[in-house]
Amino acid sequence: MAVRSPAMTDVARLAGVSHQTVSRVLNGHPNVREQTRLRVQAAIAELGYRPNRAARALVTGRSQVIGVVAQNTTLYGPASLLTAFEQAAAEAGFAVSVGSVRDLDYRSISAAVEQHLAHRVAGIVVIAPVESAGEALERLPQGVPLVTVDGDPRRPVPLVTVDQVAGAREATRHLLAAGHTTVWHVSGPADWFDSAGRIEGWRQALEEAGAEVPPVVPADWSAAAGYRCGQMLARMPEVTAVFTANDHLALGVLRALHEYGRRVPEEVSVVGFDDVPEAAYFIPPLTTVRPDFAAVAEASLALLLAQLDSDGAVGVQRQTIAPTLVPRRSVAPPPA
Repeated sequence: MAVRSPAMTDVARLAGVSHQTVSRVLNGHPNVREQTRLRVQAAIAELGYRPNRAARALVTGRSQVIGVVAQNTTLYGPASLLTAFEQAAAEAGFAVSVGSVRDLDYRSISAAVEQHLAHRVAGIVVIAPVESAGEALERLPQGVPLVTVDGDPRRPVPLVTVDQVAGAREATRHLLAAGHTTVWHVSGPADWFDSAGRIEGWRQALEEAGAEVPPVVPADWSAAAGYRCGQMLARMPEVTAVFTANDHLALGVLRALHEYGRRVPEEVSVVGFDDVPEAAYFIPPLTTVRPDFAAVAEASLALLLAQLDSDGAVGVQRQTIAPTLVPRRSVAPPPA
């Protein structure tokens, strides 16, 4: 006679907790008391329990596939997030089906979600860094396990995001600490949450230091836009420090400064954001802010799996992942 494998209810009974608490412990939720966590982990070890999501899939009719909706783009941030999520899902035993859309608007997102649901995916992740995605997320079918990545913090949906404000604040403080009296900012597109957060962090750092807040220099995410903005900034002798919203903008700014004879970092310091693989090989090597895309992916997956393990009864949860400043040789004190 075959011996039944231990179930989550067995763990809950032995630990004296609910099965929802066991699910939270398995998925690393922070809102579990340490004593309770240890008791559940001891019960798991004693029983030799292993989560069996494949069995759950047979009961619910859902597959071991997670549907991801993402914009069809080669931009480093969104592409890196998608790659990191695919890796995290594979390690957890899930395949990923990607629905690429040209525009992150209501019609495109809704169509991609409907296609995923038709294939009975276990849950859905939407990489939604622009304002146009908000309406679609609020109007998705009820009861669908859903997590947004880099989405709108004002929307009542589960969200995991890079802490854009903290990263930009750190970059700006780094330039101020080098002795610059203010920092100019070349921003990303106005409808991106990443761009808005980086503007906010930059402004906060300047205001906290009592420094002048220059006007934002608007751009898109491209090196070409950075070059055009850099041509303007290079003609302004009062500009000694520039924080750009991503590394490609920084690359364009660096070229413009070079062509105008403004040496970096001797005359102008530059800091970027994203830490693209090429950043260490710019001339000079670029100081930048590195988002932890792997941590964002893992947190997103954990939040989605918590919904699957508790039939969606985890409520709206938010998590921000702090980025890291990577100092290189593009920052120095301003000229005397």
